[in-house]
Amino acid sequence: MKLSKRLQHIEQMVTVDYTHIWDCCCDHGFLGASLLSRQAGQNIHFVDIVPKLIAGIESKLQEFFQHSISAWKTHCLDVANLPLQEYQGKHLVIIAGIGGDLMIQFIDAIQQKHPDMNIDFLLCPVNQQFALREKLIALKFSLKNEVLVKDNHRFYEVILVSSTSDTHKEISPVGHDIWQSVTAKQASIVKQYLDKTLQHYNRIQQGSSQNIEHIISAYNSKA
Repeated sequence: MKLSKRLQHIEQMVTVDYTHIWDCCCDHGFLGASLLSRQAGQNIHFVDIVPKLIAGIESKLQEFFQHSISAWKTHCLDVANLPLQEYQGKHLVIIAGIGGDLMIQFIDAIQQKHPDMNIDFLLCPVNQQFALREKLIALKFSLKNEVLVKDNHRFYEVILVSSTSDTHKEISPVGHDIWQSVTAKQASIVKQYLDKTLQHYNRIQQGSSQNIEHIISAYNSKA
């Protein structure tokens, strides 16, 4: 079971010993299984709304992880309805592989249901990164880590945030650390992503009455 570059980076960003890790929209469960293999958390939860996928994951987990040191559980439900209140301890909610707009809805719902819980979110949207970041800022979340990944000709922002505010770790609407590079290869990826993002927003600006000059200006500041 080889993880894609995107999933590898997400997996590597899980460094704290969480009591509960929720692998949401888990598809075939590869990410959660990798976390389970290295005992990244005391309990790994596999969450998807598609019954057939969850049944397949349950079967594989029974076969390969029956005697796992970390406990595991499957949940066939909407991410908006995660039963976090039923489980004590430190939570990490991983949401990847969906659009930023749907991700915003999930985070909003989780926050409204659990306003007093300290939850970490590890997020990797396939689009709408700016809108997602603006939402995280509005919720007064704080940044723990962020990386830019190129995988199979596509670019992904992977963002680790906490629901706890910290004025020293504020989230940028266009990102900060993702534009840093220590290798020529990463510098090239950063430039490609910035060019692609600016082209995208310039196209929207030309074909729409919507004023997104502030977004273009924010990305231009990284050029």
